[in-house]
Amino acid sequence: MRYFTVQARTDREAIEKMKSAYGEEARILTHRAVRRGGLLGLFTAEGVEVTGYISEDGTRRKKVEVEDEKKKILDTVRRDQTLQVLLKEIQSLREAVTTARAPAAETHPSIARIEDLLGVNDFSEEYCTGMRDRIRREFSLETLENYGALQNTVVEWIGDSIAIDAPLAFGGPGPVVVVIVGPTGVGKTTTIAKLAAVHGLAGGRAPGRKVRIITIDNYRIAAKQQIETYAEIMRIPVSLVESAPELAKTLTLSQEADLVLIDTIGRSPRDLAKLAEMKDILGACGTRAMIYLALSATTKASDAEEILRQFEPFGYRSVILTKLDETMRIGNVVSVLARHRKSVAYLCDGQGVPQDLSEASAVRLLMNMEGFRINREALEKRYGRAARGN
Repeated sequence: MRYFTVQARTDREAIEKMKSAYGEEARILTHRAVRRGGLLGLFTAEGVEVTGYISEDGTRRKKVEVEDEKKKILDTVRRDQTLQVLLKEIQSLREAVTTARAPAAETHPSIARIEDLLGVNDFSEEYCTGMRDRIRREFSLETLENYGALQNTVVEWIGDSIAIDAPLAFGGPGPVVVVIVGPTGVGKTTTIAKLAAVHGLAGGRAPGRKVRIITIDNYRIAAKQQIETYAEIMRIPVSLVESAPELAKTLTLSQEADLVLIDTIGRSPRDLAKLAEMKDILGACGTRAMIYLALSATTKASDAEEILRQFEPFGYRSVILTKLDETMRIGNVVSVLARHRKSVAYLCDGQGVPQDLSEASAVRLLMNMEGFRINREALEKRYGRAARGN
């Protein structure tokens, strides 16, 4: 009688290995779950171990003969080990399997703390998984003990995942045409007013330029009155249009301006027909328009995914992140923007015109995270100084 032991990942694989090595005459004697592989007791994997036997002549035995052989083997085992010892070994094995399955045994405490912080800041599961895998690749067990250094590195990795768009550049032929699209209620009209004030008022952050405002939002009376009020205060001409021909004509009459800002109708990302209608109107801008998508920082990740996808046909170059003052958790939008490789152009963190608008800054967004220790001086050296006003 020959005895053997086979280890594998699954029962099926163990049986296949047994038959491949010992033939169809091989029979299973015992079966148990084991932990396989790993390093220093970590990162082991679940598996199975099968012990069995095969007769010397390779012929099949009848069921009675098999039972007799099992009894002989058990008698041999009893001579070598007492039943109490066997029971203790089984109990130890059960405890080892239970402990190995516990998250604490597989996840280093430093990694677990980082995962908790990412969760608190509403980073997506996909983003958290990528960060955890990167930590395991680039940090050894020894360096994981320095939690402060790990946290600083993770903050830098998050900053590296935030793409920043370049600010508006003037000096070319004709006016710079800026279009802001986005869903209802994200603050497009207020953002238009802020950009108009920043670039149109002498003595502001930039030299006073000739600014014109065009709005195609004639459906909401409040929005129409709001933009007209802002324009009157800043003494900036504002035009209302309802069709592509009217928009083309107004743009032609605005050639002397340095900057033309176009406010659009807020649309639900699910209203595909209305989005298509608005896209047709904006087609009058041609290829010279720079289109930005206004996105609220309070938008949950799944909704942000939908908004980015549905407004993709507009060909927006970057995102203006609004309502940053209404949340301390920016992981939702950072995760989505990183996944879609979209940059951020401006940050809006209040209703003040124009003081609550700033050029996008990775440092400014990182400062908005909760629970992380932020070394602003080091981050500004890495990414450049934060936008003025922060």
